Amino acid sequence: MRKLIRWLGPARLPFLVLTPACIVLGVACVQWTQGRVNWPEALLVLLGAVAAHISVNAFNEYQDFHSGLDALTQRTPFSGGSGVLPAHPELARSTLAMAIVCLGISIGVGLYFVALRGAALLPLGMAGVALVLAYTQWITRHPLLCLFAPGLGFGPLMILGTHVALTGHYAASAAAASLVPFFLVNNLLLLNQFPDADADRRVGRRHILVTSGPAVAARWYGVLTVLAFASMPLGVLLGLLPAGALLGLLALVLAWPTARDVLAHALDVERLLPAMGRNVLINLLTPVLMAIGIVMS
Repeated sequence: MRKLIRWLGPARLPFLVLTPACIVLGVACVQWTQGRVNWPEALLVLLGAVAAHISVNAFNEYQDFHSGLDALTQRTPFSGGSGVLPAHPELARSTLAMAIVCLGISIGVGLYFVALRGAALLPLGMAGVALVLAYTQWITRHPLLCLFAPGLGFGPLMILGTHVALTGHYAASAAAASLVPFFLVNNLLLLNQFPDADADRRVGRRHILVTSGPAVAARWYGVLTVLAFASMPLGVLLGLLPAGALLGLLALVLAWPTARDVLAHALDVERLLPAMGRNVLINLLTPVLMAIGIVMS
């Protein structure tokens, strides 16, 4: 069992909870627009999404190990990778194999739904594959792409992708709902980059922390938080989301003090750790609360 846990370490299992939290929001949009959900198909969508998440994590672990970044980072519960490969370099090849196999599973699931529902899913699927393959090696060297790529993957691509896979067409409700994880997941990765900024700079990464510094990054965090929670009432006012989606605003109880602490302690990583923990909860609770509210509507 211990060997299995070690082998699975590069998948970053605790972080995979984010995927079902986002998928459930996409499924709730399907329930609201269609009145029913094909649950076996929804579970297959979840399998493909989790496989994609494992793939990008494993590619990241493998590439960070070979670039030397793992040897430079000071790991926290929220950043710095799993630490498995520096301790067990013999697992590097199996980590790469995990990344490739899981990407293959995700592609296979996507092609199944393309065959079932038509080509509408293809653009989202191709963008998702490109994100998985390009994130560590290329996207992290472009500040704005690095800032917005995580939210694109877990927001529009995952939630719209769920709706298209289960229905065969796009929906404005799913697009509106996807904006919330888009902004929140961008913030999740942004805040988790604070402890790694110096190490990232040394291996050539150029995200916002590296190019603009922690004070500017903290302001980005505040802006993205406002946009995330403003997009919910905006979607309701425009008639794109039911009023029940506003249940997600309950997460403001966590989001407000977290944004305040990030702005106040941007230069002190140790004092940011509680905010990083709350940031994870915000990303998990908000889409789930929205999903519950949408289904209740």
